[in-house]
Amino acid sequence: MNTHDFKRKLTAVLSADVAGYSRLMGEDEAATVRTLEAYKQVMFSLIRQHRGRVVDSPGDNLLAEFASVVDAVQCGVAVQKELQARNADLPENRRMQFRIGINLGDVIEEGDRIYGDGVNIAARLEALADPGGICISKTAFDHIESKLPLGYQFLGQQTVKNIAKPIAAYKVLMEPRIIDKEQEEEVENEHPDKSPPPLPDKPSIAVLPFVNMSDDPEQEYFSDGITEEIITGLSKVSRLFVIARNSTFTYKGTPIKVQKVGRELGVKYVLEGSVRKAGDNVRITAQLVDAQTGHHVWADRYDRKFREIFALQDEITLKILIAMQVKLTEGEQAYLYGKGTGNLEAYLKLLQGRQYIDSLNRENIALAQQVLGEAIALDPGYAEPYTYLAAAHLLDAVFAFNKSPGISLVKAIESAEKAIALDDSEANPHSVLGLVLAIKGEYEKGISETERAVELNPNSADAHARFAMALNFADTRREEAIASFKQALRLNPIPPVYYLVHMSVAYAREESYEEALALCEKAVIRQPDNLMARIFLTAMYGLAGRSEQARSEAREVTRISPKFSLEYASITWPIRDQTTKDRFLESLRKAGLK
Repeated sequence: MNTHDFKRKLTAVLSADVAGYSRLMGEDEAATVRTLEAYKQVMFSLIRQHRGRVVDSPGDNLLAEFASVVDAVQCGVAVQKELQARNADLPENRRMQFRIGINLGDVIEEGDRIYGDGVNIAARLEALADPGGICISKTAFDHIESKLPLGYQFLGQQTVKNIAKPIAAYKVLMEPRIIDKEQEEEVENEHPDKSPPPLPDKPSIAVLPFVNMSDDPEQEYFSDGITEEIITGLSKVSRLFVIARNSTFTYKGTPIKVQKVGRELGVKYVLEGSVRKAGDNVRITAQLVDAQTGHHVWADRYDRKFREIFALQDEITLKILIAMQVKLTEGEQAYLYGKGTGNLEAYLKLLQGRQYIDSLNRENIALAQQVLGEAIALDPGYAEPYTYLAAAHLLDAVFAFNKSPGISLVKAIESAEKAIALDDSEANPHSVLGLVLAIKGEYEKGISETERAVELNPNSADAHARFAMALNFADTRREEAIASFKQALRLNPIPPVYYLVHMSVAYAREESYEEALALCEKAVIRQPDNLMARIFLTAMYGLAGRSEQARSEAREVTRISPKFSLEYASITWPIRDQTTKDRFLESLRKAGLK
């Protein structure tokens, strides 16, 4: 190349290609070519509209440049939204999705062509993007962060082919970064206290859901599982304050400002990252950010064989602790790297089971029981699947997913006891067992088991909540129950609905009905079709003497569950004091429930 024939310039480069192109061509070559040509024409038009220029478009690839990185990203978003709309008219197996990478960098210009690292980095970013998604470099991000109302997810430092240094990459979330006043109020209503919680007196951290960078969206359970494993490992360290996964997972898939997350959850540090699983390989990126300053404390990228995943989780957890300057005792080190499984298939079954349980519907709870049973069959000595199987049976009973709640409770006890027999050091099976025992009326045993769970893991929000519930059911130590609920809510500031509902019981026991009502109302705002929340709100209105509102809520109960019976209410309020329980059931009867 003659040096007089080219020049250098700074430009925004957009690189795109079709995800799964070989599969589409293999299944129907003619249809794929027709769709590709039609979609390319759409892209050409949008590139022109956004003041860009198509440089080349061989096969399923497209390369374009823009004088403005703002124009390039706006064009990328417009392309993906237009193609998404067109894909809706196609059968699922014929839909064509493009990955888009955008970089702002130095290129060599020769005639109508451009070359160099500026182009190569855009192509590598394209490979990191989700099908139908956009991935941009830090140089591009720095120019658009304050100019476009979009959300972004930092994906960490990425080492890519033929590029000397790792590149910082961001996922463009593509939705407007707008929160109106009504949404702000709704978020505030999710918290029992509207003011941000103060920082704890020890290092505090929230682990955000790791982004699934795999080609297969079905791998979402795996990236979620990695996140949960890191949270679990960190929560076992007494010198830390760790936010529960229920709260951090509310940020999943939404525009994230680390400082805002730290403020809302009341923590100093936030961990974020990504997971890409491809065949026998897995890549994990992670970065620890000081949520007060926004500065990166530590970041790393790991490329390992999938069979090394257990050691890798421990390594990441340890690196986080070192970065936060938390020292472990010998006992904590042994506790942190406790018993698990060496069977990868059993581990994956566990992750799938946990994902099914999160959905809280009849079909998925049944699927959870199935895959957890398969995990146990693969490794009968693996304690954790028994714990989640116990939780699935408990949900069967509490949500009346089957006709024999008593049998479900017995199965829950058997599974939890088996988990404890295999590994007595974990808090979760003790808290599940204790809650089931309390529901069955074995109050002292229930309190003992849930209290043991809190001792084993003071960072477990669920352990604190279940301990408080056991105290509620036993109608004892009322102030301690409220204090334990408050600690659960501090560890889990955006809690599951059952925290709010059962905390309302603690206040109702004190005849503090306004406090009880406020909690139930927040629960219903969070989940309008949550049957338990509607039942308790009906009861609280009745107990507070608000008959008309109680009747209105009772109609909502029967709307959600046309076959509702007071037998179900008896299970959800298994309180020892019969007078209090009778008042609860009578308030439901007066509201029109039978």
